[in-house]
Amino acid sequence: MKSEVAIDQPEIWGPIQASESKRESPLPSRSFPTGVPPPLPPKNVPATPPRTGSPSAEGSGSSSPARPATPSGLTCNTPPPPPPRPASRPKLPPGKPGVSDMARSFSPPIHSSSPPPTAPLARAESTSSISSTNSLSAATTPTVGASRGPSPLTMGAQDTLPVAAAFTETVNAYFKGADPSKCIVKITGEMVLSFPAGITRHFANNQCPAVLTFCITNCSRLEHILPNPQLLCSNTSQPDAITKEFWVNMPNLMTHLKKVAEQKPQATYYNVDMLKYQVSSQGLQSTPLNLAVSWRCEPTCTDLRIDYKYNAEAMIVPVALNNVQFLIPVDGGVAKVQAVLPPATWNPEQHRILWKIPDLSQKSENGGVGSLLARFQLSEGPSKPATLAVQFTSEGSTLSGADIELVGAGYRFSLIKKRFAAGKYMAD
Repeated sequence: MKSEVAIDQPEIWGPIQASESKRESPLPSRSFPTGVPPPLPPKNVPATPPRTGSPSAEGSGSSSPARPATPSGLTCNTPPPPPPRPASRPKLPPGKPGVSDMARSFSPPIHSSSPPPTAPLARAESTSSISSTNSLSAATTPTVGASRGPSPLTMGAQDTLPVAAAFTETVNAYFKGADPSKCIVKITGEMVLSFPAGITRHFANNQCPAVLTFCITNCSRLEHILPNPQLLCSNTSQPDAITKEFWVNMPNLMTHLKKVAEQKPQATYYNVDMLKYQVSSQGLQSTPLNLAVSWRCEPTCTDLRIDYKYNAEAMIVPVALNNVQFLIPVDGGVAKVQAVLPPATWNPEQHRILWKIPDLSQKSENGGVGSLLARFQLSEGPSKPATLAVQFTSEGSTLSGADIELVGAGYRFSLIKKRFAAGKYMAD
């Protein structure tokens, strides 16, 4: 039975918010500063232009043509003004913005030294996901998920770029009887960054983008942190720090993303492995699901009992274990399966019995503590005790408690996803 469970692929780039693009900038009341006389009109143009149907602005007697009137007032539904733009941005020419200007609220400003993107991001390209694929991979199937911020249709040279992060940890455990001292546990993890496909065009038009820098926080339980040597750099002067800072080799990242875009032009996002690590464990108390198996094997009958216990102490933030499956083979020529509690599925071809529990948590019956029972009538007994294999997944938390934060400007997290799952999770 395949022991790996694919990671959900949420849509991490959120809906578009166009609140900033619908507001009109107020017009100045005069064309020139107070006290400065207007320039003389050209000799071949009358000093006073003919009146038009629209109201003229104050000072219409000068040579400046009459401007369209500013709307008399704004309703209460008008969104609040955006934060002021940096002083380095050139101001747009005065006047009422047109429809085409409103649609370009995220585009580079007029007269910008950086050329605009060759084409705006399509909606399909701004819809991205994190999958369970390996390092330096791309995928094309977006699914539903939550987002922390809007995803612009067009990324300008000075806009923050959306990036998603995912922590995935795998817990491997072996239980021997009911002796907790014989429990062997190993927990490994990885951190993946996901980039929207349209970011390659942005990098093509901005050869010197801001350096992507981030910190891994809550590192006290992480061991043997291995950054991607082609893409990540770090400061090793504080090896025991709780927070570790990394920055991306941007030329190498741009080269890689360009190569992937050429190989898979239909991909909507690109997943890149950034970190691999191991989590320190303390035996039985580090396992989210404790197990114990007992057999009573006789020539004509075998009794099987599996005890399980949900262990919230193994998690920084207790979350439910989903799709829990218990699979164990039974030999000895099983002729009949009886007294199964709770109900299970017996596979006569593979001689295996399977229990499925949708979820286990502190809110489950008896706080997530229970037993699985079965009796098998045999024709070629006795049976030999076999190894139990268990699978489960969990979303929203990790066993290590590691997290990530951005350092500096230029990027934003649209989603930070955390999960863990059972790897080789067995009991004898």
